Amino acid sequence: MRKNIYDVIVIGSGFAGLSAAIEAAEKGAEVLVVEKMKAFGGNSIISDGGIAAPCTKLQEKFGIIDSVNSMYEDMMKSGLNLNNTKLVRTLVDNAKDSFDWSINHLGIEYIDRVDIFGGHSVPRCYAAKNVTGATIIKKQIEKLEALKVEMVKETYLETVIFEEGEVKGVEVKEGYDYRNLSVGESIYLEARKGVILAAGGFGSDKEFRKKYDNRLDDKIDSTNKPFATSEVIREAVRIGAELVDMEYIQLGPWASPDEKGYGEGPMFSEYIVFQHGIIVDPNTGKRFINELVDRKTLSDELLSIGHPCIGIADERAVYESGWDISKAIDRNVVIKFDSIKKLSDYYNIKFENLLNTIEAFNKSIDQGIEDEYGKTLLSQCKKIEKSPYYAIRLWPKVHFTMGGLKINENAQVINVNNKPINKLYAAGEITGGVHGASRLGSCSITDCFVFGRIAGRNIMN
Repeated sequence: MRKNIYDVIVIGSGFAGLSAAIEAAEKGAEVLVVEKMKAFGGNSIISDGGIAAPCTKLQEKFGIIDSVNSMYEDMMKSGLNLNNTKLVRTLVDNAKDSFDWSINHLGIEYIDRVDIFGGHSVPRCYAAKNVTGATIIKKQIEKLEALKVEMVKETYLETVIFEEGEVKGVEVKEGYDYRNLSVGESIYLEARKGVILAAGGFGSDKEFRKKYDNRLDDKIDSTNKPFATSEVIREAVRIGAELVDMEYIQLGPWASPDEKGYGEGPMFSEYIVFQHGIIVDPNTGKRFINELVDRKTLSDELLSIGHPCIGIADERAVYESGWDISKAIDRNVVIKFDSIKKLSDYYNIKFENLLNTIEAFNKSIDQGIEDEYGKTLLSQCKKIEKSPYYAIRLWPKVHFTMGGLKINENAQVINVNNKPINKLYAAGEITGGVHGASRLGSCSITDCFVFGRIAGRNIMN
């Protein structure tokens, strides 16, 4: 590392941290981005690159009527009205601008379609090209390189220096190796304007997360990378930061126990099954829920059933969706069947029950009405009747931590006395309050962009 004094130090190199660094640098700051691992991007780089925003040109192109208030209401409903209303309002009011910023300022390309995920009342979700967060991270890094922002890897935050009523800088360990914690050299870095914490959530920190939800023991996998841990949150707490909503840890109901981590299965379950297919309990052969409910509701129901359930869609749903699920099929996460009978035999589902379930679903489509579980049937939804049929085992995995550092709408970290900690900002999954009890799909990147940019601008004011 060439120097020890910067205007702004950003901890974390995911969507939020890089957005903050871009904004601060464009306001003239000398910025350092600190990443503890060997590659930039954090958990963001393995996400599906989906972002939500209302009133966009893509929605207009496809004739979708939406509003900022509709997105606000959807987020509040999903969060069980436990969200910080000011933070939600800040997010939805700035969502379209940040989406447009990512296109026009960063050059990020999105697929020419609009999707709906559980809990959204209308389609307002957009997938980055190649359906990966790496598409976004690459463009953010290119922008930072053009701005000549310094970025360092394998550098671990040890201490936030808080003296004389403000954050002065950080102590970090250079040469950090998570496999050998004894190596590396500790150095002090001064931050004249302040520090932005954007180190992500704690979904892979099993002991820490179990403190807040004792269901999440070693039997529950995580979609996160193994380094999604709690040390930065704990360090902020040491200097007085307040925590909110820590007990709300989101599980991804679209995950499969037949693969590790996030995997390939969610491309099929979330993008195809939940929208156009059904989920059945293999013990009964019956559906039990609206597949388009929010993540918390579906995950909680799966856990209450107590064993993996089966997501089913047919050839037409797969083909007309436009999504490529070949990797999931190759890895035997998604299984292909010539007939419903073969599918039912494979999963030991009573054939007559499954057949009756599918016939009831198809009848709803014939009648063009919401089905018995209240599922809104999308205009392009077709009956499950065209072979081959595809299926996946579903079991929740820890995906997102709604709780974290308390912030205000200016992205300032709030202390236990409900006052901003001078020169300390935070954005992204490390914060709490935005999503309440459950985050809507595709709203995480929106959150990272909006509050990352706010943090980067405000730290310079």
